[in-house]
Amino acid sequence: MWYREPEKELIPTLEELGIGFVPFSPLGKGFLTGTVKKNQSFADNDIRHTIPRFNEPGNMEKNQTMADKIKEFAKAHELSPAQVALSWLLHRKPWIVPIPGTKTEDRLQENMSAAYVKLKDEDWKELGDILDHTEVYGARYSESMLKMTGR
Repeated sequence: MWYREPEKELIPTLEELGIGFVPFSPLGKGFLTGTVKKNQSFADNDIRHTIPRFNEPGNMEKNQTMADKIKEFAKAHELSPAQVALSWLLHRKPWIVPIPGTKTEDRLQENMSAAYVKLKDEDWKELGDILDHTEVYGARYSESMLKMTGR
């Protein structure tokens, strides 16, 4: 939801070749769960401390719009924001398999239940419209981290 670049070339190529996809950080390093706040700071040993979406002035506040919209959508459908984010990925293609990190049994249960989310077509369209019309501010990774990805 927070990084849609693979949809342009990677996803069509993987589909053509019959290759699965495991999206990295499907919950946006906690951002899409609604637990990261717009004025939050991160410790030096937290990877988010180095990521422009989290550490450049103004980005967290501007990006809060997406988290808030996902939270509202989730509430309207009696889901958690994490369930919305994960079920959205699972709904996209049957060969997309998100593997979210988790530290507690409760979060594990919540994340696993995303596989059973059933929404109407118009609900998926509404969610897609939200994502398509909500701008993301800041780079996904620092310049040095991006170089390691070949980009």
